[in-house]
Amino acid sequence: MGEKKSISALVTGGEANAGPPLGPALGPLGINVLQVVNTINDKTKDFPGMKVPVKVEVDSETKKFNVEVGIPPTTALIAKEIGITKGSGTAGKDYVGNISMSGIVKIARMKMDVSYALDLKNSSKEIIGSCVSNGIKVENKPAKEIYIDINSGVYDSLFE
Repeated sequence: MGEKKSISALVTGGEANAGPPLGPALGPLGINVLQVVNTINDKTKDFPGMKVPVKVEVDSETKKFNVEVGIPPTTALIAKEIGITKGSGTAGKDYVGNISMSGIVKIARMKMDVSYALDLKNSSKEIIGSCVSNGIKVENKPAKEIYIDINSGVYDSLFE
């Protein structure tokens, strides 16, 4: 087995191409850049318009490659879920959107393997924290009220 080289880049979901940053980094490794780009686009197509971290590992002897896709930042996932382009510049004063508790749990599931939270309930609280700093209500309520609901078991069925 040959030496493994890896290249990390931030690409727009489903829109990677053979230009920079990928092409120039992959070209010298002697692999089919288009094949790599197509694989990346296939694996990131669920994140259209979002910046997605990818890592391409190449075996310098066999020219086999493996593409690992990271998870976009929480803020980007929240924005995609509720259809906004950016958070509030004055969080805590102005709200720019509202997300459902099921939307929160959906994002929490995506982030579970990169979260320090021990379970889905606590991972969901982390996501709600990101909503607070971006001026987004949860179930039309400010975060403090949602935390009370979560702690009293209102949403337990979503965490199973």
